[in-house]
Amino acid sequence: MDDAVIDRLATRLLPAPPAPLAREDMVPDWAPSRPFDRPPVPAAVLIALIRRPEGHTVLYTERSPDLRAHSGQVAFPGGKIDKGDTDAADAALREAWEEVGLERSDVYVLGFMAPYFTGTNYLITPVVATVEPSGPFVPNPGEVHSVFEVPLARILRHESYGRFRIKRDGKEHQTWQIDHDGHTIWGITANLTRMFRDIALDEADA
Repeated sequence: MDDAVIDRLATRLLPAPPAPLAREDMVPDWAPSRPFDRPPVPAAVLIALIRRPEGHTVLYTERSPDLRAHSGQVAFPGGKIDKGDTDAADAALREAWEEVGLERSDVYVLGFMAPYFTGTNYLITPVVATVEPSGPFVPNPGEVHSVFEVPLARILRHESYGRFRIKRDGKEHQTWQIDHDGHTIWGITANLTRMFRDIALDEADA
């Protein structure tokens, strides 16, 4: 089943990083109280499908509690696209190596998802890849508190998703939520997970 899903993914993902969106076409996942006064920050995350004997899993990190931004939250490996990065995939793989020691040689990039614009003015390109791990993932203690994996089969089930509610500037905002083995995945990471799931199954977000 996992291999069939991955085969379908390869035909549904973008074969190259998407072109930058025009500013008027960017709709943030939540509306900030004031308009942005600078261009969005380009970023990339890696949605890594790890091949395990029992089936594929999806790799997540729990951010270090010492970080200033989003401390302790669950995230995909990734970050800002630097000037030295050739594209979004290069940035995502660099960050994955820095955060958890994921070897580039273990990775096969399947493709790219559409950009995701955040209410904090980041324009994120999700990079989807399969991974044949040659060793364990080792968290960089300066950035990552722990690493965990969620079975792909669980990610694909509609029943795995609930709603996370948070208030910003007095307004309630909702994101998807996934609970797994004591971890709560919400916000951008859960939304990107749901987008990935819908592409994999060719289902509209509901």
